[in-house]
This record gives sequence, C-alpha cells and structure tokens, in this order.
Amino acid sequence: MIRLAQNCLLFELPSGESVPLSAEMISFELAGDTPKAQQQLDFLEHAAASVLHYFKHDLKRKSVSVAEFANVFETVLRGLGLEVESNHAEVILPVTKTDNDLQLMATEAGPAGELVFFPRLRDALRLQLRTAPAVIRFTGLHDCAKQLSGARRWSPRCESLRQQVIQFLRQCLSLEAAGRPCSLLVD
Repeated sequence: MIRLAQNCLLFELPSGESVPLSAEMISFELAGDTPKAQQQLDFLEHAAASVLHYFKHDLKRKSVSVAEFANVFETVLRGLGLEVESNHAEVILPVTKTDNDLQLMATEAGPAGELVFFPRLRDALRLQLRTAPAVIRFTGLHDCAKQLSGARRWSPRCESLRQQVIQFLRQCLSLEAAGRPCSLLVD
C-alpha cells in the first residue's frame, strides 16, 4: 500500500470504501463554479486544512467518516460566521469506479512486458482523467510486479518494479492532471 500523502486524510464513505482527499480537493468541491464561490475558495481551503490537521495531528487519526468530518467542518465554518447548509453527501467527491487492474494489464502485455505495460498504464490514467475524478484507483499492484518480473515469489526485482509502477503513475498524474485536484490510490 502506498503511504498516505502528508496533506491527505482517508475518508470513509458510506459504501465502505476509503478515499484519500486533501483540503484542496474538499474546498474545490464545496466552492462550486460561481464567481462568488471561487472567491471563497482560499478561505474554504484554509478551513478544510485546519480540520484535516485537527483529525490527523491533534487526534492522530488516519481516517475519518464523511459525516464526522462534515460535522466538524460545519462547526468551524459557523464559528467563522458563515451560514452553512448541512449536506454531507456533497462534501466528498466520489471515487471513480474503474477497471484499472494492473495485474491484468501486465498479463495482456505478454512477452513484451514493461515495453507494452507502461504506455498502456499511461493511457489508462489519461482515460480516467477525462472524467475529472477526485480519485483514480489502480488495483493488483503486488501481482502485477510479480507478473512483470516473471517471479513466482516476491523478490527484490518485484519490489523494484512495484516502486517503478508507483513512481510512473505519480509522474504521469502530475503531468496529465494539469493542476486539477486528483488523488491516486494504488493497492
């Protein structure tokens, strides 16, 4: 599992899934597209960052439910003099349901292995980014690394390939997302 970014917290969705989100992603969703809301984006981002810090550092939590975060966030915003409508469902952007199975991509690469796998991986990431998701999820990393290395058991070569896949996805996301808030979940 990839280590959670310093500015992110895992949000437990009602469906049981956990999604890593940053204060920027939360405030972006809350602000909306109106010009007045966009002016408040910095304010909302700072408020959301404060609440994230509270859960992550003060309470030493790694995850929080959407409802729990929303309740604290609403309390903070009300304390700052804002009128807040309670709508927990809109606070968190949903995870894009994807079929990004890394092990399947590695198998489909065949004997060409990494030469075919990495370009297909970049294409899969680009395809997901077209829908402007909050989170892009890839699964099967462990088996993918074993498949690409041709190993039956975990080895240093498998670990090296695992790290390469993660680094490649991070680099592609930073280049392709063009500043849009998006998290990457690889397991």
